Order: sequence, then structure tokens, then C-alpha cells
Amino acid sequence: MYEHLLVPVDGSELCDKAIEHSIGLAKMLGASITGFTAEPPLPVLVVEQAAVAYDVETFQEHEKRCEAHAREILLAFAEKARQAGVAFDGQFVITDNVQQAIADMAEQRHCDLIVMASHGRHGLDALIHGSLTKSVLAHSQVPLLVLH
Repeated sequence: MYEHLLVPVDGSELCDKAIEHSIGLAKMLGASITGFTAEPPLPVLVVEQAAVAYDVETFQEHEKRCEAHAREILLAFAEKARQAGVAFDGQFVITDNVQQAIADMAEQRHCDLIVMASHGRHGLDALIHGSLTKSVLAHSQVPLLVLH
């Protein structure tokens, strides 16, 4: 039924649930997994109504930190998948539009299911903190399995 799962992760405890469930599901279905993480870009600095530009070294350092963090998250996921005998590929991007990046990655990697853990936010909490899961659901044509 499902052959390729996309599992967005950020290193949080909540994402551990998505990792464990996706590995079990992939093993049961004979599917492969693409683990995916997105890192934020450097924020735009505005001082007295003027944007402040970063120097090249600052951008390079930020990219190195992002790559190191993504590598740490994805290597841990890859090891768990390897131990379970599940094929795994890790991908990451630097973006401030995570929900669109998840939808785009699912399409680019030809994934047929996205597996995400959700805080289950609703009401005022969802309004304040947003719901990445709901945004992915709105942006993606790929089915979404939500774990609470």
C-alpha cells in the first residue's frame, strides 16, 4: 500500500514517537523512509527601520551549524532504521516555510505517506503557536498520518 514514507523530524521528544511508529510501519509494509528536517534561516535584522546585512562568514557559520544539527538528528534516525532493517534516506533544507518544504520534499522524493507527530494543539494555543501538521495537510497532496 505505502512504499515510501516521509517523516519530518526536529530532534524533539515528540518526533521520537513519529520515528518509532514510522519505522514499525515501514518494516511491516516493506517501505523505505526519507527522514526530513528543516532549519531556520538567519533572521532579518532591522535596526531603526533599516535592514542589517550579514557578512558571508556569518551565513557560512549559520549553514555549518544547521548542517551539523540536521546531521545529528538524521544520523540517529538512520541508525534506528538500519537496526530495524528499513531503507533510509535523510534530507534537510534551510527554510522559514517548513510546511511547504515538507510538501515539496514529499513530492520530490515521490513519497506516498507523510508521518508526523502532533502536539494536538487547538483553540487559542493553536492560534498562538500554529499547527504545523494542519499547515502540511493544507499544502500537501500526499496522505498524512498524524500521531498524537
